[in-house]
Amino acid sequence: MSAFPFDAVLFDCDGVLVDSETITNTVLATMLGELGWHLSVDETMRLFVGKTVMDEAPTIHAHTGVTIDAEWIEQFRARRNTELERSVAPIPGIVEAVHELSARLDGRVAVASGADRFKVRLQLQKAGLLDCFEGKIFSGHELGRNKPHPDVYLAAADGLGVEPARCAVIEDSATGATAGVAAGATVFGYSPSNHGHSSHDALRAVGVAQIFVDMQSLPALLGAWRNGRR
Repeated sequence: MSAFPFDAVLFDCDGVLVDSETITNTVLATMLGELGWHLSVDETMRLFVGKTVMDEAPTIHAHTGVTIDAEWIEQFRARRNTELERSVAPIPGIVEAVHELSARLDGRVAVASGADRFKVRLQLQKAGLLDCFEGKIFSGHELGRNKPHPDVYLAAADGLGVEPARCAVIEDSATGATAGVAAGATVFGYSPSNHGHSSHDALRAVGVAQIFVDMQSLPALLGAWRNGRR
């Protein structure tokens, strides 16, 4: 292994690699409105960012009286994917950061997302990042438990052959950061000022090691990490 402080870097996808939360939650707000629960996009994001729609089915039922089923989820994903295909873009600075970290770590980078695999691959392809993560995509949908449980991060670390304690996790939601902390990794919280990311206070509350606001700074931040400090 290299002298780099970490042996691998594990990335969340939505809000970390791609700027997708507004797109996805606009579709979700529209479909919830069709069920009778009228929320703004900002309200939808506050309620659903970092969570799966199916996991929030009881909340949706409480506000609409409708039990969402597999057909409704399939329609949501189809409408969501159409909009993502049209307009999703990488987080500013992330493409360069991922390529630099992948080079420094001999390719030991992975995506550990709570989203379904089709969505993750679609977004990575649109962002120009699929080449870095091909064969190293892990979806919480395919495991017994999704975030905030640590399973997807444990699976990603195992897939790279690295101990979780030697991994840096990059997250932007309190739910995902909770999963990374529970996995035993060092979690770095991405929290710029725009919508779609958990606040600094929310990320600190679940145990992130450091908060940062600029993806261009990520390789230097990780490279300077020593014994729990920059």
